[in-house]
Amino acid sequence: MRLLAPRDESGVLPARGTVDGTPAVAFATDATRMGGAIGVAGCRRIVEAIDGAVRDRVPVAGLWHSGGARLAEGVSSLDAAGRVFAAMVRASGRIPQVSVVLGPAAGSAAYSPVLTDLVIMSRAGRLVPSGTATSWAHVTTDDEPAALAEARRLIRLLGHQGRLSPSDVRPGSTIGRPLDSLLHDRNYDVRPLIRALLDEPGLESHARWAPNVVTTLGRFAGRTVGVVANNPRHLNGCLDASGAEKAAHFVRMCDALAVPLLVLVDTPGYLPDQDPHAVVRRGAQLVHAFAESVVPRVTLVTRRAYGGGYLAMNSRALGASAVLAWPDAEVAVLDPGAAVHVLHRRRLAAAPPADRDALRERLIREHVDATGGVQPALQAGVVDAVIHPDETRRRIAEALAEAPPARGAHGNIPL
Repeated sequence: MRLLAPRDESGVLPARGTVDGTPAVAFATDATRMGGAIGVAGCRRIVEAIDGAVRDRVPVAGLWHSGGARLAEGVSSLDAAGRVFAAMVRASGRIPQVSVVLGPAAGSAAYSPVLTDLVIMSRAGRLVPSGTATSWAHVTTDDEPAALAEARRLIRLLGHQGRLSPSDVRPGSTIGRPLDSLLHDRNYDVRPLIRALLDEPGLESHARWAPNVVTTLGRFAGRTVGVVANNPRHLNGCLDASGAEKAAHFVRMCDALAVPLLVLVDTPGYLPDQDPHAVVRRGAQLVHAFAESVVPRVTLVTRRAYGGGYLAMNSRALGASAVLAWPDAEVAVLDPGAAVHVLHRRRLAAAPPADRDALRERLIREHVDATGGVQPALQAGVVDAVIHPDETRRRIAEALAEAPPARGAHGNIPL
């Protein structure tokens, strides 16, 4: 990196250079100058760095350890901070913006990282007054070197996205195990499946927040992709308000930055026992995010896709480029047990208590035989193809390559 301005009392150091060959711009608040507080001159340097990155269409990274606006400069420092906010919003959706919080970041220095696409926080990082703010820190690390390494990794992924090469995709998985063997129990962890699909381990976003949905950036068939997956290890894979909001932010970011999406679906639907207003509002955010996105996006149903969860997870109705399913997958309006409860409630109630469980199991089997599985969805055109797990990587790569490349014409508002 080459400094664009000398170290002085402004408290901000801007620089330009490359990250493993990927051009980038960076700026850092200087915690040795008034605790990193920034005033008019420092804010001007940040704005110039961001605007320069937009002009050159390269990623920008901000390193934050700052007490916020300089009080001695009065309202002028507030106005300058607002100009930083405006520059970040102008850049939103046009270039990747990464923030690294290395120490306490207060006031305007707390708002600024949240306005960017991805926030990395070391153990010493704080967004004051909100503490560690797990829901805002997309990636957390134990120390400063690890935080900087993750920032470099994100800049490589987003600044040099590569080209999709389906012809280079080999059958099976990248870890030497059959993909369907990773669904080894009812409440399996979806992360090994994501790892087996990607060329190399990806970078998970918001790993500690809403773990029932996993969002990961990584390389697939040579190109950067975003993965959104239900995780049965938590809440049985149900969607809830937090999970829907987490996924919606990730989908909008990928769409704004031209990152194709791979969606892994295994969900019984939305969690019914939460605040219904929150679930509906944030569930609508996820529906809107997928329906609005224009990047290539392929859905794979591995086991279950029921009801509103099926619709919200990049369904054919929301414009998925392709919807694939494994042979044993089920796509239905309701979980078979719930469907039987609705359709045969009176019959079950009239049955002798000793016979009720056996009757329920028989009715569930009959319901699955009549309406379950993936074939009805295939016949209805909401699933494009039923594929063998060994074909998965190649078929996904082909589907992504066949979809026209596009980029969403919107920013990445903090959700």
